[in-house]
Amino acid sequence: MNRELKKPELLSPAGNLRKLKIALEYGADAVYGGVSHFSLRNRSGKEFDFESFKEGIEYTHNRGKKIYVTINGFPFNSQIKLLEKHIQKMAELNPDGFIVAAPGVVKLAQEIAPQIPIHLSTQANVLNVLDAKVFYEMGVKRIVAARELSLRDAIEIKKALPDLELEIFVHGSMCFAFSGRCLISALQSGRVPNRGSCANDCRFDYEYYVRNPDNGVMMRLVEEEGIGTHIFNSKDLKLIEHLPMILESGVIDSLKIEGRTKSSYYAGITALAYRGAIDGYFKGDFRLQEYEKELETLKNRGFSDGYLIHRPYEKNNTQNHLTAISEGSYQVNAEVSEDGKFALCRHTIRVGESKEIVSSHNKEINEGKNELGEIYTNGDKKFMRFDKILLENGKELESIHSGNENRIVLPLSLPPFSFLRQKI
Repeated sequence: MNRELKKPELLSPAGNLRKLKIALEYGADAVYGGVSHFSLRNRSGKEFDFESFKEGIEYTHNRGKKIYVTINGFPFNSQIKLLEKHIQKMAELNPDGFIVAAPGVVKLAQEIAPQIPIHLSTQANVLNVLDAKVFYEMGVKRIVAARELSLRDAIEIKKALPDLELEIFVHGSMCFAFSGRCLISALQSGRVPNRGSCANDCRFDYEYYVRNPDNGVMMRLVEEEGIGTHIFNSKDLKLIEHLPMILESGVIDSLKIEGRTKSSYYAGITALAYRGAIDGYFKGDFRLQEYEKELETLKNRGFSDGYLIHRPYEKNNTQNHLTAISEGSYQVNAEVSEDGKFALCRHTIRVGESKEIVSSHNKEINEGKNELGEIYTNGDKKFMRFDKILLENGKELESIHSGNENRIVLPLSLPPFSFLRQKI
């Protein structure tokens, strides 16, 4: 290990204000998110309005961390005036960068807000020195590389352009097409992926048919047993096992986690695992099994190490033909509030049951007991048992289920944004 290497930034998704806070609490150095349909995740864009996004920027900066605004959609002519206003409005919030995909929008952002650094979106599909040089000469500070980029090519880009920052995805959903250049969703439902409203049609079930052109008869083909019908469905990216090699290369400035539309638990656990992996490497204490065990608690489509280490033609294990998504190894039972005193139920909790506590500050969780329950240690894990389920409104229950949005009073306070979970 080269201890003189610069530690790269850990960049997490911020789908809404709560997820933003959780990602930062669990170890992210920076977050990214956006408002409106100019952000390439339309659904998460709707979870932020201007005021809550402004609050998110202030919250991030107050913690000495960074936030990047996604303006990486591809506008039509009719939207350019609206886009200009949006860029101006976002610039007034003083974010740490704009993530932009289209060359014209790069120029527009520079004209309107020259003080805001430009990060080129993965949607621009930069794979080589030639394209990187063009955008660098346009004034782009950082390139979010296409997921198809190899580490070898990243090293070559950095050699040619040492002042250009490189950001790569290390975890999250993969597109079955070239980093988002897919039109299946537009064809089937009119939801355009490069306009921020992908319906994830590649995850759907599909059936095969043959048609006789002479009589128009359609016949369904029976799939081979065990293969199923998920013909486009990509596994999720997970590069944590290759993190030492990536860090040792010294050419990656930011490690990015995909998933603005994923759960609060996902935002926390991915940040926790990759924070631990990065810090563990630099301390000479890299515990791969520990980090992977946490990532496997998340819902996923199966995992692949993508194309950073191996070329696409060298692999045949990047698709999941059986299911669009699978359960992780754990079920989240509750999400703890920012003040640590209450929790919202996410899966059934009954009186007398114990749930494992997961937090970014596990060492700060103190054991204790009262009439509502107990916090205790079992092995190397902390658990909370509920002897009473008392709601914030004073009502007492024998059990609580995910549909109940009344907050539970915790027996004892926990660190902010902790989770309670149980093994499946």
